Order: sequence, then C-alpha cells, then structure tokens
Amino acid sequence: MRMLMLTLMLVATPLQADTLESVIDDYWAYYLDEFPLAAKRAGVKTGSDRLASVDDESRSRRLQSERGFLDRLRRLDSDAWDDNERVNGELLEWILEDSIGAYELDLSRIPFNTFWGFFMAAISASDGIATNEAQHYEDYIARLNDIPRYFDENVENMRRGAADGFVLPQIVIDGVLPAVRAQVKDSADQSSFFSPFENINDRIPAGERESLRSRGRKAIENSVMPAFAAVAEFLENEYTASETLGAEALPDGKAFYAHQIRRYTTLTDTSSDEIHAIGLKEVARIRAEMEAIIERVDFDGDFKAFTEFMRTDPRFYATSAEELLKETAWIAKRIDHVMPGFFATLPRQSYGVVAVPDEIAPNYTTGAYRGAPPGGSRGGEYWVNTYALDQRPLYEIAALTLHEAVPGHHHQSALSLEIPGAPDFRKSLYFSAYGEGWALYAEFLGEEMGIYRDDYERFGRLSYEMWRACRLVIDTGLHAKGWSREKAQAFLADNTSLSKGNIRAEVDRYISWPGQALSYKLGEIKIRELRAYAEDALGDRFDIRTFHDALLVNGAMPLAMLERQVIRYVERELE
Repeated sequence: MRMLMLTLMLVATPLQADTLESVIDDYWAYYLDEFPLAAKRAGVKTGSDRLASVDDESRSRRLQSERGFLDRLRRLDSDAWDDNERVNGELLEWILEDSIGAYELDLSRIPFNTFWGFFMAAISASDGIATNEAQHYEDYIARLNDIPRYFDENVENMRRGAADGFVLPQIVIDGVLPAVRAQVKDSADQSSFFSPFENINDRIPAGERESLRSRGRKAIENSVMPAFAAVAEFLENEYTASETLGAEALPDGKAFYAHQIRRYTTLTDTSSDEIHAIGLKEVARIRAEMEAIIERVDFDGDFKAFTEFMRTDPRFYATSAEELLKETAWIAKRIDHVMPGFFATLPRQSYGVVAVPDEIAPNYTTGAYRGAPPGGSRGGEYWVNTYALDQRPLYEIAALTLHEAVPGHHHQSALSLEIPGAPDFRKSLYFSAYGEGWALYAEFLGEEMGIYRDDYERFGRLSYEMWRACRLVIDTGLHAKGWSREKAQAFLADNTSLSKGNIRAEVDRYISWPGQALSYKLGEIKIRELRAYAEDALGDRFDIRTFHDALLVNGAMPLAMLERQVIRYVERELE
C-alpha cells in the first residue's frame, strides 16, 4: 500500500494523542509521496520512477489532505511549544495556508512561466540522478516514459484555463516555445535526457549497460520528444492566450494577484499601491547614488549617455564564453577568501560555476543558482548565461556572484541543509522574500567585503539594486495599473544600465510570474531594517558574524518570523 493511503487515514482520523511531531511527520510523508521529484531531491529512493499527478482527482485529494493537516495543527496547544517547536509549527501553518490558497484559486491552470514550469521540471529529471545501480537507470527510464502522461495532464489544465479565460499572455508563449521545441532532436543521443546513459557505471555488466542505453534511447524517441512536440503544437496552434498582460485583468484577478503578493513577499497587509510607492521612493534614492558615481568618474554626459556607454563599450564585455566563466570563477574565489570575516558558520557543501544549458539560454535570465542533488554527485551550481556575450557586461559579475553564489543563494541554502535537529521539511524550504531578499542584501554586503574593485563595478551593483527597485514599480504597474510591455521596458531602460536583451527577458519574466519580482527588494529592505535595529540596540556589542548567523542558521522563513528571530537574538546578546 502506498504511503499516501496511510497518510490520508491519519489526516481523516488523527490519533487521540496528536502532537506537533506527528503532524509534521505525516505531512512530510504525504508531501514526498505526492511530489516524487521533491522526494528525489530529498534523497528518498521510493517513487523515483514517476512524476507527480496534476489531474482533477489529485488536486482535490491534496486540497482535502492539506485542509486536514491544517485543522490538526490548529487543534494543538501551541502555548506549550518551546522555541524550536514554535518555529516548526508556524512554518508548517504558513506552508499549508499558502498551498491551500493556490488550490482554491486553481493555479494549476497556468503551470509555467518564462523561468520555470512543468516542462522544465521534466528537463531537470536527468539532473544529478544516482547512477550506481541498474535500478537507478530503470527508475529513470520509467520516469521518462511517464512524461507524456504528466504533460497531457498539464495541457488539460491549460485547456480548462483557456475555457475560463485564466491564461498566459501571448508574449510568454512566444518566449517559451523555442525552449520547448529545442527538446525535439534528430536523435535521442543529441538530447540532454540521454546524458546519464553516456557513461553508465562500469560495475553494471556490459550487456545490461547496452540494454539500458537501448531502452533509454527508445524512451526518449517514443515518449520524451513526442511529448515535447505535442506541447509545442498545443501552445502554437490551440492555446488561446490572453490579450492583456496584468494578473488583475484575469478572472478573479485581484484575488490571484493578492495571493501572489503574499506568497512571494510573505507580507499579509501590504497593498500593490503601497508597494508601487515604495518602489518609486527607492528608485529616486538609488538614482542619486548612481548620478554621484557618474560625476566621480568625470564622464562627459548625462545619465542616459553614461548607461549607453556602459552597455556598448567593448572593454566591459568578454569575447568568449570561457573568458566570462573564468572571470566569474575568479570573483567567486575572491569572495570565498573573505567569507570567514563576515560569517561565524560556513556550510560544508561546495559549489561550482556552470554555463546555462544551450537549449534554454536564449530566453533565460543572466544567472541562477541550483542546489546540489542528494547523494553528493555534485555541489551547488551557480549558472552563468554565456549566450549573447554582448548582453553580459563584466561590471555586473561581482554583484551577480555575490547574489547567486556566496554569500547569497548557495551559502544560505547550503546552511539550510545543516540546521541542527530540524525536521526534514525545513531543510529544502524556500521563501522568496527571505532567499531573494538575503541575496540582494549579499550584493550590498559586497561593499563591506571589498569585492567591488572600481566605480564601474559599483555602478553595476547599484544598477542591480535599481533593477530590483524598478521591479516593485513594474510588477505592480503591469499587474495592477494597466502598464504595457513597452512602458515597463522603457522604465527599466531609463533607470538601469541593463542590456536591451536582459531588459526584454526580465520584463517578460515579470509578466509571466506575477508577484515574484517583488520579493527581492522588499526582503532586502526588511533585512537591512533588522540589521539597523540590531546595531542600534547592541552598540559596541554588535558582531556582524553572529548577526548573520541569527538570520541564516534557522533556515528560510517568512519575514515576520525572521523579525522575531532577530529580536530574540538581540535579547540574548544583551543578557
């Protein structure tokens, strides 16, 4: 009997002596059974032969189950919890409330954006798989053969969305189509899905190795590539995309956008109008700092002329992908060298600098971070986009590396895997306002760490900060105030030195992913507020290393919970 059946029994008829630990254990068992790729990332061996189900029955089952978990959680005596239990309970409650809200809004009708989605989840199915035993390959082949079913269910959800008018804009469809089509190759050997079969473990007998390769090719040719071709055909010829861009223009759009704001900012009482105003204020402040740099370098021209100079002067661009990757890796090691001076706790997990895969690079962002898979087959990956080198200025690499690698995403997420005594559900937990806010704060911290070598790199850092401030204005402008794509691109171009290619990709990302872009700046503002509070309260006792530990060693959490953690830290330091 599958783990899920036991879980549903526990949800429906909780034991008399229900505890926080039992609720957490039951929830985690349920989650791993429902979402096999998450289980794979968590190192769980069962279920790695399949992908999640996203049909009507599965959605209804999950909604009922999660309402049951939330009810059990709220029936517990939270006054009796210690500090660690309170963190565990509050985190689980937040996760369940957010997930239930998404099911109630039926967000599965829009199952992708320009950055992530169901087909990207399928592509990542080959990433970091265990390759020690024949069974690992058997499971992988089964997962490949499950892709058509998984894609069909997602397409059916999109058909429901099209019938309801709850759809993506056409420019988003146009942007992702090349990445979907790119998975349809002339032969299986050309597909990234085949890479695990290229060097099968020698401990597997030769005859079995060849059989696995043959069946892997067959799965890719008969299941994977036809599934991608069918999705491309659906998106190009059947899907009825939206003629408008804004989330609030969709059916029940105000509730949808409010849910997205809460999901990504973890703020429950901040409106889109308030966020728009915060963004405009931040844009004005950062613009003044950028103007000061232009004056300091004695540039003969105004802001527009300077940003055009920064976008076009050849000195600021690599001439090969290798040069860009080498420059990035050198900056990463310079940061590694000074990390102990700013952090009392460093993670064990390593990371590397990796080029964004060719098939997704044209429509992918400048850089990203991917955590390490379980089992130690590789470390974390700091992805750098080497496509269109004339759109990847070197003066932005320092800020990008601080954000994506250390002390940004890699450092923060690797520490989350090492939280002492934490339940497993917390180790891979991610809140965008926390994670992205921390990573943007890491860019700011680079000034104190001595990472920026000249005013051009400092301008690049400010341009990145301005970029995130502009997101507050643009996201709310697009989704709540009727902004056009052109107006959003012009606002970003007028206030940053981002290249034209990056501006196009970024605005299309905001259009396709309402609310997520708000998390960076709002999270960073809160973290800097918390630092100012701690510095003021502790005076000479303030230690940057222990303060950063207070922010990080308990893992990701909503901003209100993070504030309570810092208050407790200050109280302990004053004892």
